[in-house]
Amino acid sequence: MTVYTITMLFVLGFLGAFISGLVGVGGAIINYPLLLYVPPLIGIASFGAHEITGIVAAQVFFSTLAGVLAYRKGGYLNKKLIISMGGSVLVGSVIGSFGSNGFSEHTINVIYGVLALLAVFMMFLPKKQVEGQGEVTFNITLAGILAFVVGVAAGVVGAGGSFLLVPIMLVVLKIPTRITIASSLAITFISSIGSVSGKLVTHQIPWQPTLVIVIASLIAAPIGAKLAQKMNTRMLQNILAILIMITAIKIWLDVLGI
Repeated sequence: MTVYTITMLFVLGFLGAFISGLVGVGGAIINYPLLLYVPPLIGIASFGAHEITGIVAAQVFFSTLAGVLAYRKGGYLNKKLIISMGGSVLVGSVIGSFGSNGFSEHTINVIYGVLALLAVFMMFLPKKQVEGQGEVTFNITLAGILAFVVGVAAGVVGAGGSFLLVPIMLVVLKIPTRITIASSLAITFISSIGSVSGKLVTHQIPWQPTLVIVIASLIAAPIGAKLAQKMNTRMLQNILAILIMITAIKIWLDVLGI
């Protein structure tokens, strides 16, 4: 790779990981479209959908790990939530990740577009603003089932599934915003173990660009996480909703050939 290519990949990885830490997602919702559309526009080698899912799987693993470490002393990591959803999403992501090798690139893009639309829909549903760090109550069975389904779908596209887990936790389970953001990073980290394992075994990770993006993620994700702890929660939700909506529109325009 040239210096220009390395620099541009680092910038893309930094941007995705910063947003990851800021709004509690693994970064796939940002990095997948960035890596799909931006490299050809700026004159560096383009990546296929399978390569992108491999890169994103590794990036999500490291960016969520860095984000969790940044939140570990803030009191927002809910162990019951992380354990109940983390185990289910891990099993689902392993299944989806291994199965993804049999899908065409068009199919992967369609699945990604469907997931993004679902996330947009849930983010714009009316929801009660819930805050606090006290005892959090939720339906453990429902949380586990939803996490498993998200894990399967997210494993296909190399994501940790946080861009679906966050709206599910906010809208369906009614978890406070800051606890959602912090805990979703931990759950997504667990999920990404399954995703990255499947991508490794099926040889879908191009190592050189992945290494550059991972390094950027380790720097940027903690910065975003620290900033998130000081920002208004409504603003954080709106940022995530807008980002997901833009991504969904772009993916479907491409899928439909418009």
